[in-house]
Amino acid sequence: MRTLQTVALLASALGSALMAGLFCAFAYAVMPGLARTDDRAFVRSMQNINRVIVNGWFLVPFLLPLPLLVLATVLAARGHSPGALPWIIAALAAYVVAFLVTGTRNVPLNEALDKVPPDASADRLGEARAAFEDRWARWNTVRAVLHTLSLGTLLWALHLHGAA
Repeated sequence: MRTLQTVALLASALGSALMAGLFCAFAYAVMPGLARTDDRAFVRSMQNINRVIVNGWFLVPFLLPLPLLVLATVLAARGHSPGALPWIIAALAAYVVAFLVTGTRNVPLNEALDKVPPDASADRLGEARAAFEDRWARWNTVRAVLHTLSLGTLLWALHLHGAA
């Protein structure tokens, strides 16, 4: 069971690291870069990004940590590295909140932006961008911080697990 818990913690940390890196890259590079484009380029770029990102390379590290963190929590609660338990719970909580932010904030904004036709008027593109850009970037930063927090607490949990 200890090996299973180690694998669950390592895989969860890897997923958290990949998600933190992705969302941080959007926060400090992608969105500031797109901010320099005109409305049509911004809307079309985000539409294209949002359409291609839903693939296995994204979904596996995004979804897999959730059940693995639940498993690691159960194993820690049953006596496998109990000192790591609060840190695993903290990682799970941060990951769940980040997951909820994605599903309740960023995804609905993506879906609304996706409805803007490519040949929309300049005014419509400007309105769509104004309704999307700042809100999406703000919530993206929140989920980047939460995934980074999840990663940090998982790394500490791994340390405690290894020391036990």
